[in-house]
Amino acid sequence: MLYWASMFLVVALVAALFGFGGIASTATGIAQILFVIALVMFLVTLVANFMRRNS
Repeated sequence: MLYWASMFLVVALVAALFGFGGIASTATGIAQILFVIALVMFLVTLVANFMRRNS
């Protein structure tokens, strides 16, 4: 998931470099969404492993 977020960020940077503002903003938005999803999945996994260890 973080791989895809970083790839969309690279696409956004390259598109912004060449002046494609619409594509850059779309790719940036997708990268942000994927990063948040990856962060939430990490936190859920962290809490689940913590709960499993304590029981």
